[in-house]
Amino acid sequence: MTTHYPIAIIGGGLGGLIAARVLHVHGITSAVFELEPSRSTRVQGGMLDIHDHNGQKAIRAAGLWEPFSALIHPGGEAMRILDHAGTILREEADGGTLSRPEVDRGQLRDMLIDSLPDEAIHWGHKVTRISQVEGVAGRHEVSFADGGSITTDLLIGADGAWSKVRPLVSGAWPTYSGISFIEADLLDADERHPSAAAVMGGGMLFAFRGNIGILGHRESDGSLHSYLGVRADENWIDTIDFTDVPAATSAILRLLDGWDNSLRDLIARADTGLTPRRIFALPIDHSWKRVPGVTLLGDAAHVMSPFAGEGANLAMYDGALLALAVSEHSGDVESALAAYEAELFPRAAKAAAESAESLEILFSENSPQGLVDMFAGFDEQDAAAATT
Repeated sequence: MTTHYPIAIIGGGLGGLIAARVLHVHGITSAVFELEPSRSTRVQGGMLDIHDHNGQKAIRAAGLWEPFSALIHPGGEAMRILDHAGTILREEADGGTLSRPEVDRGQLRDMLIDSLPDEAIHWGHKVTRISQVEGVAGRHEVSFADGGSITTDLLIGADGAWSKVRPLVSGAWPTYSGISFIEADLLDADERHPSAAAVMGGGMLFAFRGNIGILGHRESDGSLHSYLGVRADENWIDTIDFTDVPAATSAILRLLDGWDNSLRDLIARADTGLTPRRIFALPIDHSWKRVPGVTLLGDAAHVMSPFAGEGANLAMYDGALLALAVSEHSGDVESALAAYEAELFPRAAKAAAESAESLEILFSENSPQGLVDMFAGFDEQDAAAATT
């Protein structure tokens, strides 16, 4: 039997959950279909900085500012830029302005899940096929791996970079950005890894030498989460056997020859092994023509490299604005989607361009000088604004 849902959201990440929550606030029912079997299936990632110009606006639209405030990691907005020798080139304390407060992604997701009715999220639903329903404009049928299916009049693709919904509106597909990450975690860092904890500082770390860098953050649970980024061919990761942790660690550490030991320790002393990831992105100006009854948000619409820190923020803002458009156009799905997409495309393109530009600044021959210069430029802009 096929069940009909007026609004179906494919994907239970931050963007999809915000969309469902804002719809709920406005008295509109939606159903979220999530691939994972439960909220606790996997760790949801590290810290996120939630920006005041988009992510925070989504939280407020969802009516969740108070519980969100309780999740903020004190001191998490601190930032430092180091060279490979451990020399601090720039350091900023957490000024408490809440312009980019840090929260744990998993805690944020749990907050959003808890804000929805129990029946709103359908776990363990892997999409296998999506098709238009003949004779009903804008209606789609979604089939799942368990043999079940649904129909919907508004299909929202919030299902990430490898979206099953995107092909309904666009032939675009993410391509390799030229950067690969190796993730590592150090647990109970102050007690067990004091040298690495000291170099990380209280918040975000950038340490670079040319096309290799370490980006990291102190987590709210006292652990350190780091990414070693390297400009490399797409198949570089395949040359290393990450199931052999000692051999993989040795191979990665060879990239860090000559680096300060405290920075090397962020990789060498990882408590959870090393996790490789290739970074992919859609075209900067990705857009699509209006397709009745379907749209995208978050990474499904505009996956980009993480070097502008906008991915989660954009996804939540997308979700909130889409839900508000649906509410404001009261039953006129096509007008709502047209309004949402008209705002989405230029906004996402701007963020994607900034992300691509930041990638080139970070992974360049003179890095980290370009990053230091970029922040100095921000200082000049702030000073100029203060005098006008």
